[in-house]
Amino acid sequence: MEDNSKIEQLKKATPARIGIGHVGTRYKTRAYLDFLAAQAAASDAVFNEVPETVVEQLGTFEIQTKCQDKYEMLTRPDLGRLFSDETKAYLKAHCIQHPKVQIYFGDGLSSPSIEANIPDLFATMKAGLEDDGISVGTPFFVRYCRVNTAREIAPLLDAEVICVLIGERPGLITDESMSAYIAYHARPDMLESEYTVVANISRKGIPPVEAAAHIVDTIERILKFQCSGVELGKFV
Repeated sequence: MEDNSKIEQLKKATPARIGIGHVGTRYKTRAYLDFLAAQAAASDAVFNEVPETVVEQLGTFEIQTKCQDKYEMLTRPDLGRLFSDETKAYLKAHCIQHPKVQIYFGDGLSSPSIEANIPDLFATMKAGLEDDGISVGTPFFVRYCRVNTAREIAPLLDAEVICVLIGERPGLITDESMSAYIAYHARPDMLESEYTVVANISRKGIPPVEAAAHIVDTIERILKFQCSGVELGKFV
């Protein structure tokens, strides 16, 4: 009885699949069907597109990397961080130049993450930064987006800090998770270790509003110490 009580406590403390039972060497039917449904949702999150209506509801414009579709984004990650000259010109013409902080959204590996997180996440981030007197650039959505689009966008807009809110690779707990990749003076030759990352943003991880408050604090530290990633860790 004591062991069952401990298992029940663990089950209440985590969404992980523990204590789901089995029949012989197989999962119980309900657990197996839940597993298949979660696997299908994860696959759909990667391959489905962010609907144009969702982008419209966010009130932003959309640009696209050099990838032509999701398949190319998955097989050619190098193209998923680059833009055509026409797209760069469009971006410069429609965005505030020299912002302290440039925030934008990317589908990445989870299309549902945009609709699930961005409305609360971005609104709270923008309000928090502006309340502290920090200018925020023009938001926009990037289709077929990889993290390192930040290396192209930051110097293009002359942003001091760049923050890309991008869909995470989905798992079997949620298909809506998002990460924030933040960098000080991002540039094409920057190191991966120069990113500061806030991960697992979702209703089953760090709720968007809570994550936004943490990201704002992180950006303020980045601006204060004029560095990000591993270097920022020296000041924490």
